Amino acid sequence: MSMIDTLLDNKGTPLEKQTFTWRELASRPISKLDDDAFTRVRVILMNGVESDALRLKHFGARFNKALQLPLAQIRRVEHHQMTAINWLLSSDHSPLETTVAYEQTAIEITAAVAQNEPDPYQAQTYRFGLLEDFDHLYRYAAMLDRLEGKDANNILQGYTDIIPGRPTSEHHRAPEDDLRDSYEKDNAALITKIHAALITGAEYQTHDYYMNIGPLFADPVARALYAEIASVEEQHVTQYGSLQDPSESFMEKWLVHEAMEVYTYASCAEQEDNPRIKALWERFVDYELGHLNLACELFKQHERRDPAEVLGGQLPKMIQFKSQRDFVRETLSREIDLRAHGVDYVPKDKEGRASLDYRSRLNGEGVPANVVSAGYTWKPGTELNPAGEQR
Repeated sequence: MSMIDTLLDNKGTPLEKQTFTWRELASRPISKLDDDAFTRVRVILMNGVESDALRLKHFGARFNKALQLPLAQIRRVEHHQMTAINWLLSSDHSPLETTVAYEQTAIEITAAVAQNEPDPYQAQTYRFGLLEDFDHLYRYAAMLDRLEGKDANNILQGYTDIIPGRPTSEHHRAPEDDLRDSYEKDNAALITKIHAALITGAEYQTHDYYMNIGPLFADPVARALYAEIASVEEQHVTQYGSLQDPSESFMEKWLVHEAMEVYTYASCAEQEDNPRIKALWERFVDYELGHLNLACELFKQHERRDPAEVLGGQLPKMIQFKSQRDFVRETLSREIDLRAHGVDYVPKDKEGRASLDYRSRLNGEGVPANVVSAGYTWKPGTELNPAGEQR
């Protein structure tokens, strides 16, 4: 039986049985050093997925009176799922360390998705974006060394390289160069729809996190760096969001999102090493199957269509939660000089005037990403040096 058959046939946990206590919502967090870094990657990813589930359902409720109650009922559960996940992050993560973890999540998950994506153009878009997140990681690692004297590899655990990517100073584009061609809903593979919903939600969360914590820093370079990279994250949300077919109805997008949540939680459960966290992922697979089942019933009722029209087709293997170092290095060597011009990816010397002018204005009084990493080269064991200085 294919996974899609399971999606449509498994009823999951009924909505009325999806309950929580405060103790479950604010449970014992993971360990910063003892848990595997990919446990934290999964926590960050699924927090972003649930955040986007809330966002989509809030927007949908503004346009659909008849759906407001079921959307509110599912949102309440998903808010509590998001809480239980987000509260797994421990208090000994500084905001900058969490930022490093966010970028590791973006790099490793986007790289995994790029390799699993059957549509060549969509896969190219994921590769394009991950090289920018890769450079953001390098800049934040330099900031972590500068402000806290900490080695970012204590968070990354050796899974992800700390070296420059496509320079952050060159990520800023005019809006017309951030829009992409979308998939066609009647022809696209289900996994293509799932990937676009997944990565859009993950990037949206990163944008919001940087916008929330950036102003809280006293260091002027840190404040400027968060402003600079948050702007790129907004571009990424624009880029990945435009991969989705805008002619899909709200309910079609809702079905895809619920299927994405089931698929992503199932990927987490399959590969989680921490038994307590694995049990949480398995519990939430059943919760999301319940949400998907309800959404399918509402789809039949309101659109008079078979959900299989939207959710048809095979799903490939689970998301691979592992170091994608070799793939990222290969992509970096081949595609670091690619730029966007309209919906196309072009060599650096073919970039359009609109983005060059836009970037020139933004960078006109200095580039925070360049300031923070001036003279920085990651070396192992730098926390042993006074103030984490590079020798």
